[in-house]
Amino acid sequence: MNDVNHYLNPAEEKMEMAVEYLDEALAHIRAGKANPKILDGIRVDYYGSAAPISNVANVSVPDARTIAITPWEKSMCKVIEKAIINSELGITPENNGEVIRISIPPLTEERRKALVKQSKNEAEQAKISVRNARRDAIEGLKKAIKEGMPEDVEKDAEAKVQKMHDRYMKRIDEIFAAKEKEILTV
Repeated sequence: MNDVNHYLNPAEEKMEMAVEYLDEALAHIRAGKANPKILDGIRVDYYGSAAPISNVANVSVPDARTIAITPWEKSMCKVIEKAIINSELGITPENNGEVIRISIPPLTEERRKALVKQSKNEAEQAKISVRNARRDAIEGLKKAIKEGMPEDVEKDAEAKVQKMHDRYMKRIDEIFAAKEKEILTV
């Protein structure tokens, strides 16, 4: 039975990583609400090295449509503002010298549909990763038969891999459905 886990555990790890990656990827997709994670990909020059905004400032969400960035050093205000303007966020920040505010505009219907499509692509990539993990595990189990594993043990393990696959596919569908609802809610 220990042999079977040699194939099942890596498959489950890969499936879990695919779901975690999907969660992370969808968190970066703007859904009309203020979410500090949309700033994660933006780097600022901080004493010669590129640092995330969250490392040089306090990022908060005072209300549903605003992100407030309070730099720890006043000299960083212009640097952070410039980094946000140059990013692909497409939002112009307001800088009063102490706090940088980013107002999240409401999404247009066309933009919502594009974001749902982008989210669906991310979900599909996660599903492909889960399917690949299942395929790798099943191929490994089939090779194990040639190395002496009993066929009934292999068939049971294959059924476990399939159940695991179905469970992760359902989780991906649930995560995507929640994100789609969030994007389409006006």
